[in-house]
Amino acid sequence: MKKYAIVTGASSGIGRAVSFELLAMGYDVFGFGRDFAAWKLEGIRDNPEQSGFHPVVCDLLDTKQLMLCLDQILKTPDGELTVLVNNAGAAYYGLHEEMNPEKIMEMVRVNLEVPMILTQKLLRILKKNHGAVINISSVTAISSSPHGACYGATKAGLLSFSRSLFDEVRKYGVRVTTVLPDMTDTALYRNADFEADPQWDAHLNPEDVADAVRYALSVREGSCVPEIMIRPQLHRIHKKPRT
Repeated sequence: MKKYAIVTGASSGIGRAVSFELLAMGYDVFGFGRDFAAWKLEGIRDNPEQSGFHPVVCDLLDTKQLMLCLDQILKTPDGELTVLVNNAGAAYYGLHEEMNPEKIMEMVRVNLEVPMILTQKLLRILKKNHGAVINISSVTAISSSPHGACYGATKAGLLSFSRSLFDEVRKYGVRVTTVLPDMTDTALYRNADFEADPQWDAHLNPEDVADAVRYALSVREGSCVPEIMIRPQLHRIHKKPRT
């Protein structure tokens, strides 16, 4: 029987790399995203479903639509859902006094509310299948994050949620892993005045995070890696030129 995984934020960056890794591990992947027009991976071209990848165009903030998409996936007759990767993220940077309510609400909902809702919806199935929940958090979850106070708080909340969830479900054979990457070369910083430093050892690549997901799923049955932190060798950012 096929094993299925659900990955949010799968259309680019870390989510795309994680999806590719899961496909290589033999999973079929339902990847949630808003636009898959640029979703190009080696071996996946005009018909991604032939590779086992199933794009799901969905606005995660539309809870009704999200539930309908999940219900449709769960009707898949020839497989069992064993992995949920809560990866989708939203980030805005700057002094907190300069944030507006819309930005704050988007970060709280995408980074924290949506993972909680998805996990609640799927947890009984994951318990039945002895599956895994993998939450992509951030190193900002365990340190202060000036100019990113709200973002860091949502990621700290996700880490706290993961820790409590693990203690709830470990006796049922469900693994819960939080991955805490440092600055990764993705579009997450499109709303910031900085980005990942381009030097190869001063940033992470999405594939580094995907490697951590693979490791979490590959440890022997009966063991679990609750948290994985990944950092580049050098610690610095790159300021974007002023326009």
